[in-house]
Amino acid sequence: MKTLQFNVPTMRGQSLTIQEDVLENFYPHFHRHQEAQLMWIKKGKGVLIVEDTLHPFKENDIFFLGANQSHVFKSASQDGFSNESRSVSIFFDPNGKLKSLFSLDEFESLNQFIYSNSRGFKVPETYFDQISQRVCQLKSADQMDKLMHFFYLLRTLANISRGADALCNERVEAGLETIHGSNRIHFICNYIREHYRDELTLEEVADRANLTPQAFCRYFKKHCGVTFVTYLNRIRVKEVCNQLNEDHLDSVSFIAYNCGFNSITNFNRVFKQIVGCNPKEYVQQYKQTLYSVI
Repeated sequence: MKTLQFNVPTMRGQSLTIQEDVLENFYPHFHRHQEAQLMWIKKGKGVLIVEDTLHPFKENDIFFLGANQSHVFKSASQDGFSNESRSVSIFFDPNGKLKSLFSLDEFESLNQFIYSNSRGFKVPETYFDQISQRVCQLKSADQMDKLMHFFYLLRTLANISRGADALCNERVEAGLETIHGSNRIHFICNYIREHYRDELTLEEVADRANLTPQAFCRYFKKHCGVTFVTYLNRIRVKEVCNQLNEDHLDSVSFIAYNCGFNSITNFNRVFKQIVGCNPKEYVQQYKQTLYSVI
Protein backbone atom coordinates (compact mmCIF):
# COMPACT_ATOMS: atom_id res chain seq x y z
CA MET A 1 0.00 0.00 0.00
CA LYS A 2 1.49 3.35 -1.06
CA THR A 3 2.12 5.76 1.81
CA LEU A 4 1.29 9.45 1.49
CA GLN A 5 3.38 12.04 3.29
CA PHE A 6 0.89 13.99 5.42
CA ASN A 7 1.49 17.51 6.73
CA VAL A 8 -0.05 18.38 10.11
CA PRO A 9 -1.36 22.00 10.23
CA THR A 10 1.03 23.63 12.70
CA MET A 11 2.27 27.14 13.37
CA ARG A 12 5.97 27.79 12.93
CA GLY A 13 7.65 27.62 16.34
CA GLN A 14 4.97 25.49 18.03
CA SER A 15 6.28 22.40 19.81
CA LEU A 16 2.98 20.48 19.83
CA THR A 17 -0.41 20.62 18.13
CA ILE A 18 -3.78 19.66 19.60
CA GLN A 19 -6.40 18.97 16.96
CA GLU A 20 -10.05 18.02 17.38
CA ASP A 21 -11.76 16.67 14.26
CA VAL A 22 -15.46 16.14 13.55
CA LEU A 23 -15.74 14.48 10.15
CA GLU A 24 -18.11 12.36 8.11
CA ASN A 25 -15.38 9.69 8.09
CA PHE A 26 -11.84 9.47 9.39
CA TYR A 27 -9.09 10.57 6.99
CA PRO A 28 -9.19 7.72 4.44
CA HIS A 29 -5.62 7.57 3.03
CA PHE A 30 -2.70 5.45 4.22
CA HIS A 31 -0.26 8.12 5.39
CA ARG A 32 2.62 9.08 7.63
CA HIS A 33 3.83 12.32 9.24
CA GLN A 34 7.00 13.38 10.99
CA GLU A 35 5.11 13.91 14.25
CA ALA A 36 4.28 11.22 16.81
CA GLN A 37 0.52 11.15 17.51
CA LEU A 38 -1.75 10.29 20.41
CA MET A 39 -5.30 9.79 19.09
CA TRP A 40 -8.44 9.47 21.19
CA ILE A 41 -11.45 8.10 19.27
CA LYS A 42 -14.37 10.04 20.77
CA LYS A 43 -16.92 8.71 18.26
CA GLY A 44 -16.74 6.20 15.44
CA LYS A 45 -15.57 2.66 14.77
CA GLY A 46 -13.58 0.77 12.18
CA VAL A 47 -10.16 -0.73 11.59
CA LEU A 48 -6.75 0.85 12.19
CA ILE A 49 -4.13 -0.28 9.69
CA VAL A 50 -0.56 0.20 10.95
CA GLU A 51 2.17 -0.81 8.51
CA ASP A 52 0.84 -4.29 7.62
CA THR A 53 -1.23 -5.08 10.74
CA LEU A 54 -4.93 -4.56 11.50
CA HIS A 55 -6.52 -3.39 14.76
CA PRO A 56 -10.28 -2.86 15.27
CA PHE A 57 -11.15 0.39 17.04
CA LYS A 58 -14.24 1.82 18.68
CA GLU A 59 -15.40 4.80 20.72
CA ASN A 60 -13.00 5.78 23.55
CA ASP A 61 -10.07 3.76 22.22
CA ILE A 62 -6.74 5.63 22.48
CA PHE A 63 -3.69 4.89 20.32
CA PHE A 64 -0.11 6.13 20.39
CA LEU A 65 1.54 6.20 16.95
CA GLY A 66 5.27 6.69 16.44
CA ALA A 67 6.78 9.42 14.28
CA ASN A 68 6.69 8.53 10.56
CA GLN A 69 4.62 5.40 11.24
CA SER A 70 2.40 4.56 8.26
CA HIS A 71 -1.26 4.18 9.24
CA VAL A 72 -4.89 4.87 8.43
CA PHE A 73 -8.11 4.76 10.48
CA LYS A 74 -10.70 3.14 8.20
CA SER A 75 -14.25 4.05 9.21
CA ALA A 76 -17.00 1.41 9.32
CA SER A 77 -20.70 1.51 10.18
CA GLN A 78 -23.32 -1.14 10.86
CA ASP A 79 -25.80 0.21 8.31
CA GLY A 80 -23.25 0.59 5.54
CA PHE A 81 -23.55 4.37 5.50
CA SER A 82 -21.09 6.95 6.76
CA ASN A 83 -20.92 7.65 10.47
CA GLU A 84 -19.85 10.86 12.12
CA SER A 85 -16.28 10.48 13.35
CA ARG A 86 -14.89 12.50 16.26
CA SER A 87 -11.33 12.43 17.53
CA VAL A 88 -8.78 14.39 19.51
CA SER A 89 -5.15 14.15 18.44
CA ILE A 90 -1.95 15.44 19.99
CA PHE A 91 0.92 15.75 17.52
CA PHE A 92 4.56 16.42 18.43
CA ASP A 93 7.80 16.10 16.54
CA PRO A 94 10.43 14.42 18.76
CA ASN A 95 13.13 15.69 16.40
CA GLY A 96 11.76 19.24 16.27
CA LYS A 97 11.52 21.96 18.91
CA LEU A 98 11.34 19.43 21.75
CA LYS A 99 14.53 17.61 20.80
CA SER A 100 16.77 19.79 22.99
CA LEU A 101 14.48 19.23 26.01
CA PHE A 102 14.37 15.47 25.49
CA SER A 103 18.17 15.43 25.41
CA LEU A 104 18.37 16.73 29.00
CA ASP A 105 19.26 14.15 31.65
CA GLU A 106 16.04 14.95 33.53
CA PHE A 107 13.98 13.85 30.52
CA GLU A 108 15.95 10.73 29.70
CA SER A 109 13.04 8.43 30.64
CA LEU A 110 10.68 10.31 28.28
CA ASN A 111 13.25 10.27 25.52
CA GLN A 112 13.62 6.51 26.00
CA PHE A 113 9.83 6.10 25.90
CA ILE A 114 9.52 7.84 22.53
CA TYR A 115 12.22 5.81 20.82
CA SER A 116 11.24 2.52 22.46
CA ASN A 117 7.68 2.92 21.20
CA SER A 118 8.26 3.90 17.59
CA ARG A 119 5.97 0.98 16.62
CA GLY A 120 3.10 2.49 18.61
CA PHE A 121 0.67 0.85 21.05
CA LYS A 122 -2.95 0.89 22.15
CA VAL A 123 -3.72 2.30 25.60
CA PRO A 124 -5.38 -0.47 27.68
CA GLU A 125 -9.02 0.27 28.52
CA THR A 126 -8.26 0.29 32.26
CA TYR A 127 -6.19 3.46 31.73
CA PHE A 128 -8.79 5.31 29.64
CA ASP A 129 -9.97 7.65 32.44
CA GLN A 130 -6.41 8.52 33.40
CA ILE A 131 -5.25 9.34 29.87
CA SER A 132 -8.47 11.09 28.75
CA GLN A 133 -8.29 13.36 31.82
CA ARG A 134 -4.69 14.21 30.96
CA VAL A 135 -5.71 15.07 27.40
CA CYS A 136 -8.57 17.31 28.62
CA GLN A 137 -6.22 19.14 31.01
CA LEU A 138 -3.76 19.65 28.16
CA LYS A 139 -6.47 21.00 25.85
CA SER A 140 -7.68 23.62 28.35
CA ALA A 141 -4.26 24.77 29.62
CA ASP A 142 -2.49 27.98 28.64
CA GLN A 143 0.80 28.01 26.74
CA MET A 144 3.24 27.35 29.60
CA ASP A 145 0.98 24.94 31.51
CA LYS A 146 0.20 23.19 28.23
CA LEU A 147 3.80 22.06 27.97
CA MET A 148 3.85 20.93 31.61
CA HIS A 149 0.66 18.89 31.17
CA PHE A 150 2.17 17.42 28.00
CA PHE A 151 5.17 16.09 29.91
CA TYR A 152 2.88 14.68 32.61
CA LEU A 153 0.93 12.94 29.84
CA LEU A 154 4.12 11.47 28.36
CA ARG A 155 5.25 10.24 31.76
CA THR A 156 1.90 8.48 32.26
CA LEU A 157 2.12 6.94 28.78
CA ALA A 158 5.67 5.79 29.49
CA ASN A 159 4.48 3.87 32.56
CA ILE A 160 1.57 2.33 30.64
CA SER A 161 3.65 1.36 27.61
CA ARG A 162 5.76 -1.12 29.59
CA GLY A 163 2.84 -3.56 29.62
CA ALA A 164 1.43 -2.77 26.17
CA ASP A 165 1.99 -4.65 22.91
CA ALA A 166 3.39 -2.86 19.86
CA LEU A 167 0.95 -2.19 17.01
CA CYS A 168 3.25 -3.77 14.43
CA ASN A 169 6.23 -6.10 14.34
CA GLU A 170 8.54 -3.91 12.32
CA ARG A 171 8.70 -0.54 10.66
CA VAL A 172 8.57 -0.18 6.88
CA GLU A 173 10.85 2.57 5.63
CA ALA A 174 9.64 5.08 3.05
CA GLY A 175 10.75 4.63 -0.54
CA LEU A 176 12.29 7.33 -2.71
CA GLU A 177 8.92 8.15 -4.29
CA THR A 178 7.46 8.98 -0.86
CA ILE A 179 10.50 11.06 0.08
CA HIS A 180 10.31 13.08 -3.15
CA GLY A 181 6.57 13.55 -2.64
CA SER A 182 7.14 14.81 0.91
CA ASN A 183 9.52 17.51 -0.36
CA ARG A 184 6.72 19.10 -2.39
CA ILE A 185 4.09 19.09 0.38
CA HIS A 186 6.63 20.36 2.92
CA PHE A 187 7.59 23.18 0.55
CA ILE A 188 3.93 24.12 0.03
CA CYS A 189 3.05 24.11 3.74
CA ASN A 190 6.21 26.00 4.71
CA TYR A 191 5.37 28.60 2.08
CA ILE A 192 1.87 29.00 3.55
CA ARG A 193 3.23 29.32 7.10
CA GLU A 194 5.72 31.96 5.97
CA HIS A 195 3.17 34.01 3.99
CA TYR A 196 -0.13 33.50 5.85
CA ARG A 197 -0.25 37.25 6.62
CA ASP A 198 -0.34 38.02 2.89
CA GLU A 199 -3.38 37.79 0.61
CA LEU A 200 -2.56 34.25 -0.47
CA THR A 201 -4.66 32.86 -3.28
CA LEU A 202 -5.10 29.27 -4.34
CA GLU A 203 -3.80 30.16 -7.81
CA GLU A 204 -0.62 31.69 -6.39
CA VAL A 205 0.23 28.70 -4.19
CA ALA A 206 -0.70 26.24 -6.95
CA ASP A 207 1.70 28.05 -9.26
CA ARG A 208 4.45 27.79 -6.63
CA ALA A 209 3.83 24.04 -6.53
CA ASN A 210 3.91 23.81 -10.36
CA LEU A 211 0.36 22.44 -10.42
CA THR A 212 -2.88 23.61 -11.99
CA PRO A 213 -5.41 24.89 -9.42
CA GLN A 214 -7.59 21.81 -9.95
CA ALA A 215 -4.67 19.39 -9.54
CA PHE A 216 -3.38 21.38 -6.55
CA CYS A 217 -6.75 21.13 -4.77
CA ARG A 218 -6.78 17.35 -5.14
CA TYR A 219 -3.12 17.01 -4.14
CA PHE A 220 -3.40 19.30 -1.10
CA LYS A 221 -6.60 17.69 0.24
CA LYS A 222 -5.05 14.26 -0.11
CA HIS A 223 -1.85 15.17 1.75
CA CYS A 224 -3.30 17.49 4.41
CA GLY A 225 -6.80 16.15 4.95
CA VAL A 226 -8.38 19.59 4.50
CA THR A 227 -8.74 22.14 1.71
CA PHE A 228 -6.18 24.88 1.11
CA VAL A 229 -8.56 27.55 2.47
CA THR A 230 -9.30 25.54 5.63
CA TYR A 231 -5.59 24.93 6.23
CA LEU A 232 -4.78 28.62 5.73
CA ASN A 233 -7.61 29.69 8.06
CA ARG A 234 -6.41 27.30 10.76
CA ILE A 235 -2.90 28.76 10.59
CA ARG A 236 -4.26 32.31 10.81
CA VAL A 237 -6.66 31.56 13.67
CA LYS A 238 -3.93 29.79 15.65
CA GLU A 239 -1.74 32.88 15.36
CA VAL A 240 -4.64 35.11 16.43
CA CYS A 241 -5.13 32.90 19.51
CA ASN A 242 -1.40 33.05 20.30
CA GLN A 243 -1.50 36.85 20.26
CA LEU A 244 -4.73 37.03 22.28
CA ASN A 245 -3.14 34.78 24.91
CA GLU A 246 -0.19 37.13 25.24
CA ASP A 247 -2.34 40.01 26.56
CA HIS A 248 -1.70 42.20 23.52
CA LEU A 249 -2.94 45.75 23.85
CA ASP A 250 -3.95 45.67 20.20
CA SER A 251 -7.62 45.30 19.33
CA VAL A 252 -8.94 41.98 18.05
CA SER A 253 -9.60 43.62 14.68
CA PHE A 254 -5.99 44.80 14.40
CA ILE A 255 -4.68 41.33 15.28
CA ALA A 256 -7.05 39.72 12.77
CA TYR A 257 -5.94 42.03 9.96
CA ASN A 258 -2.30 41.49 10.94
CA CYS A 259 -2.78 37.72 10.67
CA GLY A 260 -4.12 37.87 7.11
CA PHE A 261 -7.88 38.34 7.47
CA ASN A 262 -9.21 41.18 5.31
CA SER A 263 -12.79 41.12 6.63
CA ILE A 264 -13.88 41.20 10.28
CA THR A 265 -17.17 39.54 9.40
CA ASN A 266 -15.33 36.67 7.73
CA PHE A 267 -12.81 36.51 10.58
CA ASN A 268 -15.54 36.19 13.23
CA ARG A 269 -17.29 33.46 11.24
CA VAL A 270 -14.08 31.49 10.65
CA PHE A 271 -12.88 31.93 14.25
CA LYS A 272 -16.13 30.58 15.69
CA GLN A 273 -16.15 27.73 13.19
CA ILE A 274 -12.63 26.62 14.18
CA VAL A 275 -12.49 27.49 17.90
CA GLY A 276 -16.16 27.00 18.77
CA CYS A 277 -16.76 30.46 20.23
CA ASN A 278 -16.18 34.12 19.33
CA PRO A 279 -12.87 35.90 20.18
CA LYS A 280 -14.31 37.66 23.26
CA GLU A 281 -15.60 34.38 24.70
CA TYR A 282 -12.26 32.72 23.91
CA VAL A 283 -10.31 35.36 25.87
CA GLN A 284 -12.73 35.09 28.80
CA GLN A 285 -12.42 31.28 28.86
CA TYR A 286 -8.64 31.51 28.61
CA LYS A 287 -8.39 33.94 31.54
CA GLN A 288 -10.78 31.87 33.66
CA THR A 289 -8.68 28.78 33.04
CA LEU A 290 -5.46 30.68 33.75
CA TYR A 291 -6.72 32.17 37.04
CA SER A 292 -8.17 28.84 38.20
CA VAL A 293 -4.71 27.29 37.80
CA ILE A 294 -3.01 30.19 39.60
